[in-house]
Amino acid sequence: QVKLVESGGRLVQAGGSLRLSCTISGRPFINYAMGWFRQAPGKEREFIAAITWNIGSTRFADAVKGRFTISKDNVENGVNLQMNSLKPEDTAVYYCAAAYSDGPIAPISATYYRYWGQGTQVTVSS
Repeated sequence: QVKLVESGGRLVQAGGSLRLSCTISGRPFINYAMGWFRQAPGKEREFIAAITWNIGSTRFADAVKGRFTISKDNVENGVNLQMNSLKPEDTAVYYCAAAYSDGPIAPISATYYRYWGQGTQVTVSS
């Protein structure tokens, strides 16, 4: 049974930082990638960042490149999303997800991600 649980979302002022964590119970696949997505009210879910578990290669959406970083937490068996220079438009529910990935590049389409967490709310005030 694979379970993903996000944490760390809260209200923060614009320009501030947050670190989201996603703990993974079970091993999603032999080779896999972990991704972060977000969904704002009235908008579609969008890709934010991803990392391949074995190689550690990362990908970022243009909207967060240079502000967000993604990293593995081998101790806690999870993945973190460090968010800096937050903007009001970063307000959304953030989800972590797991996808099968045996290549050097993590997928960015949500359709490839099989396992999802319940989400954590991030609100950035102006």
